[in-house]
Amino acid sequence: MKRQLIFYGRKIISFLEALDDESRDKLEWTLELIRTLDVIPLKYFKHLEGTKGLYEIRVESCSIAYRLFCFFDQGNIIVVVSGFKKKQQKTPLREIQQALKLKKQYHEEKK
Repeated sequence: MKRQLIFYGRKIISFLEALDDESRDKLEWTLELIRTLDVIPLKYFKHLEGTKGLYEIRVESCSIAYRLFCFFDQGNIIVVVSGFKKKQQKTPLREIQQALKLKKQYHEEKK
């Protein structure tokens, strides 16, 4: 395993629990790629420009695009904090702000 994934907070847990089985399976497949590949294709994992260290995990299932926000902690640990169903081309600012708030909260609790 190249990377460890941690799911932080109630928001991401609620999101994952609400997924249908097919979408959950596709997400698990994508997460396994992120855990094990040396280089993760941009199709599945991308840095969000204009943010301080926020990344998105990108999943498509049944013509529906899902995004999970995450960040790195201690080198190879990826902390996943939120997810949403993408309905428009541009990522909603409120989703990015929420993820950044959760990132800050994670680091404060870690201290």
